[in-house]
Amino acid sequence: MADRVLVTGGTGKTGRLVADGLVRRGIDARIATRQPTSAGQVRFDWADETTHDAALDGVSSVYLVAPTDRVDHLAVMRPFLERAVSHVPGRLVLLSASSLDRNGPMMGEVHGWLDAHVSRWTALRPSWFMQNLTTQHLPSILEDGCIYSATEDGRVPFIDAADIAAVAVAALCDPMLASGDHVLTGPEALSYDEVASAITKVMGRPVRHCRLTAQELAARYTALGLPRDYAATLAGMDEAIATGGEDRTTGVVEQITGRPATTLASFLAGQRAVLGGAGCRSNMKPSDRSGTGFRAE
Repeated sequence: MADRVLVTGGTGKTGRLVADGLVRRGIDARIATRQPTSAGQVRFDWADETTHDAALDGVSSVYLVAPTDRVDHLAVMRPFLERAVSHVPGRLVLLSASSLDRNGPMMGEVHGWLDAHVSRWTALRPSWFMQNLTTQHLPSILEDGCIYSATEDGRVPFIDAADIAAVAVAALCDPMLASGDHVLTGPEALSYDEVASAITKVMGRPVRHCRLTAQELAARYTALGLPRDYAATLAGMDEAIATGGEDRTTGVVEQITGRPATTLASFLAGQRAVLGGAGCRSNMKPSDRSGTGFRAE
């Protein structure tokens, strides 16, 4: 059982849910953030090695969320990982992505490093977050009635961030779980046409899937403020979806947590106020997905 867990990305989409889940189990969750504002938070910056030792002090396990909007994850994370190997007796749990194989790009490199250097580790590889529909896609849904993608007719088994967090908490708290990686999905693979139809039913007004080429999508991301190389990588992930790269489901969420994964219909039903425009900012920048999208938190 973990006694104190360092949660990097602790104020993000999965990190805050992981921290909450740990606290419900009576476990001390230390939230790592660049700007701590309350008790239980510690200053942490992947690129500032002077923050690493204090963050790791007394920690028994770590939830790892990679820095965002970049592709050189192992290079920036390695100094902290090397410290963690010598300081942390328990498990390191990495949030990666279903599209990123071990030793592949981005978090795939980190996954490979953990396999080679850490005795107890877990790599969570979720598909695309359902929350993307109420964050990165929300402005275009509300303003244009469109979800923009280069996925064509490809299908995605969207997953609720709460399900990812539940699996992460279980992995952090189970000393008997074998080291390895787990592909996490929702219960059904859907095309963006089907997703747009489901959102239309909840909103009561038309939403459609607006199809772009990968080059057009990369240009859109760049215009929204993402670095050019990161924008191109994300657009390439859409191309992989178009050719079937995400078209599968797994039962891992239920196997590890004991409850079924959330359906998209159930998730959207709980987001009626958001989809109605509450709290939307028209200048919202892309900010999410698990390893296969935007912000991996």
